[in-house]
Amino acid sequence: MAELRTDSDNQIRALTRSGVSRGMKKISKVFSHKRVLGSCTSSNTVLSEVDIEWIVRNTDKDKEQVEEQFQNFLSKHPDGKISKRCFLSMMKECYPSKDSDRIGRHIWRMYDVNKDGHIDFREFMTVLYVMSSGTPEENLQQIFRVFDINNDGSISLKELQKIVRDLFLFLDEKDSDKTSQEILVNTAFNEMDENHDGEISQEEFIEACLSHKKFSTMLTLKIIDVFIAEENQM
Repeated sequence: MAELRTDSDNQIRALTRSGVSRGMKKISKVFSHKRVLGSCTSSNTVLSEVDIEWIVRNTDKDKEQVEEQFQNFLSKHPDGKISKRCFLSMMKECYPSKDSDRIGRHIWRMYDVNKDGHIDFREFMTVLYVMSSGTPEENLQQIFRVFDINNDGSISLKELQKIVRDLFLFLDEKDSDKTSQEILVNTAFNEMDENHDGEISQEEFIEACLSHKKFSTMLTLKIIDVFIAEENQM
């Protein structure tokens, strides 16, 4: 059992680091284009000592590196924040041949942790660091927020149905009909809902993925596919 858990951990880690980190670089590259900026920014340009200390504690960066990266962030986003509208524009820039709006709204939840409608530097750095260098558990905590549409700390069957529908639309899964999607949703939900209370907690979600349950892992990897969907075309 320990070997199986280790293999699953390694798969999640390898896929998130190779896939998501490349996707993050692509997102960052698009945001560096001046034509994307303009009205895509918000308010505060000061990084507080509290934020600096928090980032230092929660990433592998020291204070000087954090301050340097903040200045780089400001050079792309002069007001220090990224709006939801700008984020969705960025998704469109990354995936011009796809319907990215719906899935972009789901990915947004990974970043906007405090739900204030903007991505600040602290939120941006946290997701970037966790998805490229975090543990499998930390990676899955981020991905869980994609599935938790109403941010109540659990995933309902309806939420899972919507995510799968939007994912398949984005990834252009031509061989998947409505029936096969329903089978995937119901099977994955039953795998993850360990205590059969009709909802999936964050703990249940992480455990199902790390235990290498087939359909749970399949859905998680499809989220990662969002970040690498057009990697070969770049």
